[in-house]
Amino acid sequence: QVQLVESGGGLVQAGGSLTLSCAASGSIVGYNDMGWYRQAPVKQRELVASITSGGRRDYAGSVQGRFTISRDNAKNTVYLQMISLDPKDTAVYYCSVVSGLYGRSYWGQGTQVTVHS
Repeated sequence: QVQLVESGGGLVQAGGSLTLSCAASGSIVGYNDMGWYRQAPVKQRELVASITSGGRRDYAGSVQGRFTISRDNAKNTVYLQMISLDPKDTAVYYCSVVSGLYGRSYWGQGTQVTVHS
């Protein structure tokens, strides 16, 4: 059973930075796409950034240039470095990975990021 453990959320002032980490375990076939989503109150969950096993990155337009996604395949860990944070970035951030023969998605428990002005 794949498990994801997220860390790095917290409270930060606008303009500040945070780095989220998500360590995956339990898969014997490795992980394909890894990504970060977020969900703000009364809003739908949205993709923030994703990275393929080959290193191709995609970003939501709202975070382009401010957030950087990376992964360490040796550690089965994906990171999200966030700079120039804005109160609009306040949300619960979820890690997601795709693994297995049929490309099943797995989710972390979420970590709160709160940006105050």
